[in-house]
Amino acid sequence: MQNKIITQLRKVVILLFCIINLATGTCYAQLELSTIYFKIHIDKRGFITSMKNITVTPNREFSPAGKPSPLMCLYDSHKKIYYEPNGARYNKATQSIALNYPNGSLAKILLVAKKKYFKLTLQSLSRRNGVDDVQWGTIHTNITNLFGEIIGVARDTSEIGNYAIGMLALNDNTLGGTSETIADAAPFQYVIHSPDARRFPLPANLHEGEIFSLGGNGISDVAFYAHKEPYYRILYGNTATVDDQGRISINYHSRDRSFKREVYYSLIPNMSVNTPNHIEVQPLPGVDYIGSSIALWGSPDSTALMDVVQNIVLSEGLPHPTINGKWVKDPAAFVPDAMTSGNLCDSIISYTFRLGFKAISLYDQGFLRPDRGNNGYIDGKNFEKKPLKLTSGNKSHKEFAEMAAKYGITIGRTSITNSLAPGTKDASPVPSDSLCYQQQRLLAYNINAADTIITVDDPKHLEEIASWEGHSENLNIIKIGKELIYYKGVSDKKPYRLLNVKRGYWNTTPASHKALDTVDKLQVTINYGYDGLIPNIDLQDKIAQYYADVSYINGLGYYDFDGQEFLFNNGQGYYSAKRFFRKMFERAAKYGIPDIRFSGATLSEGSWHYQSIWNVGGGKNMYDADTREWGSSTSEGKDLRDVTYSNYFPVGMGGNFPIKANSTVAQYEHIQAISVGVGTTYSLILNQKDVESCPRKDAIFKVIRTWEDARAANAFPRLIKKQLADPGKDWDLVEIDNNTWKLFELKNGKNMYLQTLHRDIQNGY
Repeated sequence: MQNKIITQLRKVVILLFCIINLATGTCYAQLELSTIYFKIHIDKRGFITSMKNITVTPNREFSPAGKPSPLMCLYDSHKKIYYEPNGARYNKATQSIALNYPNGSLAKILLVAKKKYFKLTLQSLSRRNGVDDVQWGTIHTNITNLFGEIIGVARDTSEIGNYAIGMLALNDNTLGGTSETIADAAPFQYVIHSPDARRFPLPANLHEGEIFSLGGNGISDVAFYAHKEPYYRILYGNTATVDDQGRISINYHSRDRSFKREVYYSLIPNMSVNTPNHIEVQPLPGVDYIGSSIALWGSPDSTALMDVVQNIVLSEGLPHPTINGKWVKDPAAFVPDAMTSGNLCDSIISYTFRLGFKAISLYDQGFLRPDRGNNGYIDGKNFEKKPLKLTSGNKSHKEFAEMAAKYGITIGRTSITNSLAPGTKDASPVPSDSLCYQQQRLLAYNINAADTIITVDDPKHLEEIASWEGHSENLNIIKIGKELIYYKGVSDKKPYRLLNVKRGYWNTTPASHKALDTVDKLQVTINYGYDGLIPNIDLQDKIAQYYADVSYINGLGYYDFDGQEFLFNNGQGYYSAKRFFRKMFERAAKYGIPDIRFSGATLSEGSWHYQSIWNVGGGKNMYDADTREWGSSTSEGKDLRDVTYSNYFPVGMGGNFPIKANSTVAQYEHIQAISVGVGTTYSLILNQKDVESCPRKDAIFKVIRTWEDARAANAFPRLIKKQLADPGKDWDLVEIDNNTWKLFELKNGKNMYLQTLHRDIQNGY
C-alpha cells in the first residue's frame, strides 16, 4: 500500500512539474518542429531522431535507424575530442534550446521554425572548458544518391524520391565542414561513392567512403583528374560526406579565431610534391563562434534551389548577385561568355551581342596582377596605355568597356587573385609589413648589408620549402625589415644558420639588421608565372577592395580568379575566401556598379554565394563535342560536372568550342542542347581571323542565340532538360517568336517534332 501511495505521489509531482514547465514556456519533453516541407524530432539528449518529408503520404523518414544526429557538437582541438550533447531543454517562449555536454559546457541555441527552413543560432556557451570550435551536426541521412560537399546537401534526384536535405551557413565564420578540418579547407581527393548502385555497382575491390589521392604529379592540375569511372567522386569540400553504406551526412562548424594557432596544412596532402607546411595562423580578435548560425532545410529536390535555398539567401541577407536581374544560381540565368583569342578585337563586341552573351573575357591579355601602386588605373592615370588592338585604333580597357556597355556587355580579365608579384607595390622593391608568414623567428646576431651568414634563434620548421603547393624553391623567402632574402635549408646544430643565402632578393635593398629583429618566413604561391607573396588577412582585405576599384575605374565587370586556392594559404580556409569576396562586393556596392561576375580556379563553400560560374580548364579535358564525352583526354569534365551539379551550381565546360573554318551548325546545336539540359556555362573561344574564315558563322551565331534566348525565357521544363542532357541525342530548336520555340529531335536524318516551348511569363521571365 505504501509503495502505491509513493508511486501516485510521484505521478502527481511529475504532472505538477510539467504544468509549471508549460506555464513558463519550458519543455523538457521531446520536441517536434515543422516547416511546410519538413518535420524534425529532437530527443531529450539534443539529437535529431527523425527527419520526414511531409509533402507525401505516408511521410518518408530520412533519419537512419540507429544513427541519430546531434544538433551541435563541441570540439577541443588541443585534445582532438568531440563532445556530443547529453541533455536538452527547450523554452517555447524564447524559442531556444539549451544543450548540456559531458565536459560541463552549456550551449544556448536560438531555434526558430521558419516557413521553409529552421534557423539555428548559437547565443552563448558557458564554461568553454577548452572548446575552440563548434560543429552543427553531423546531420545523418539515409539518402545515397548525390551529395553536395561544398554547400552541404543530400539529394535524392529520382522521380520517386525527389527530396533533398541541406544546411547553409548564415554568417561568414560558419563554414562548411567538420571542426577537425585542418586550416578550414578540406583536401582535394577522391571518394568512392556510387550515385546509383544498380546502374553503377562498385567492383569487389572498392567500398563506399574509401578515399584516394588525386592523379598526376601534383603540379599539373589537368592530371589531377584521373578516374572516369562514375563511382570515383572528386571532393571539393567536406560539408557533406558519405559513410561505408553510401549514406550522406552534413555538417558545418565555426571556430574561435581570436588566438594564435599553428596548422600543418596542404590542400592536396597525399602527394609528395604538395606535402603540408607548418603555418602560424594570424589571430583575428572578435571573430568567434558565438553567433554562429545555420539554416537546416528539407524540400522536394526539383524545386529546392529556387524555392528554398533562394528563400534562405534572401531572407537572411546572404549574398545574392544577379545578372540581368536574375540570381546567378537561377538556371535561366546561366549564360556562356566570350573568350578572346588572337589579340584582335574589331568584331568581338559584335560577335558577343549576336550570340546573346553578356561578358567578354579578355583572356589573350594575360594575367592582371594586383598592384595597389597603380591605384586601380591599370592603363595609367590618364588611360594612356592602349593594350586592346583594333584596326581603327587601339583602346584602353575603359574605352573598350564603354563600347561594350552600349550593347549591355561587360568585359573582364584573368587575375592571380591575391598573389603579390615581384615588382608590385606590396611585394618589391619595398615589401609590405602586412605579408603572411609561415613562421616567425628572431635574428640571433647583428648582420650588415653584405653578410650571408644569417643565424636565427630557432630552426624549427625552417627546413620546409615555402607554400604547400609545388614547394617552388625559388620562392623560399624570409623578410627582415624591408629586405627579402632567399635561403634554402637551415643547419641542425647551434648556431642555427640559414643556408644558400641570397641578399636583396627580388630587387629589395640589402640592409643592416640587429639581433632580435623579427625574421618572417613568408607564405608564398607557386612559380610557373604565378610567383608571388601571400598577404595577411588585413592586406588581403585591401587587395579585395582594389579589385572593386579596378572594376569601377576601368569598366571591368568580370574576373577569372586564377589561383583562387591561394586564398587558403593563410590558414583561414573558407573564412578567408568569404571575407575576400565580401570586401570586394561591399566596395563595388558603394560605387553603385553591377554585381561582379567571376569564375576562378576552384569553387568552395567560401565562394559559392558570390561566384557566378566555374569555367576552369577547357577543350577535350572538359567536354569533347566530337566524341560527346565529359572529358575524353582526362576525367576533368566528368569530375567537375559531378561537383557542380551536386551543389546546385552551373556546370562549367571551360574555354572551349572555338569557331573555325570547318565548324558546323550541328556541332553548336548539340553543344547548346547539352548546356541547357545539364545546366552549363562555357567560355566560347573567339579568334576573329578564325571566325571570319567560317562560311557558316552567321548560322552558328543564330543557333546559339536561339537556344540562349529560350533558356533566358525559362522555356525548358525539367523533363525536357533531362532529355537534352543525353549526349546521344540530336536536336533542332526553331524560334517562332520572342515567346515561343518548337523543339525537334533528329532521328535518322529527320526532324521529329517533340514539344512547343513557351516563355515563363507567369514567373517573370
